[in-house]
Amino acid sequence: MTKRVVTVDLDGVLDKAALMDRCARALGLPDWFGNNWDALADVLSDPDRWPGGPVVVLVHNWRPYAQARPEEWGTAAEVFATASAVTVALVLGGSSQSPPGHPG
Repeated sequence: MTKRVVTVDLDGVLDKAALMDRCARALGLPDWFGNNWDALADVLSDPDRWPGGPVVVLVHNWRPYAQARPEEWGTAAEVFATASAVTVALVLGGSSQSPPGHPG
């Protein structure tokens, strides 16, 4: 089964509110999304939210946020690590751009 890939680009994100907004937009969350850690954890662990097979969430450009708000980032990393309906991967490269010759 082919995995679906969703990218969350945190470029410019330096606080929790911006992280929640970026996640909501990238993950296509509804307007009533709670914008808090519990709501994000619930979404990432709800298999009904992710029909159609396995989903991988790639988080790009997370280091500046992790450095600016280490306690918040610790909570975010824990939420990502405990997601049970999707696989969350922190991208270690410096860019969210695909390499030349690779589709984005």
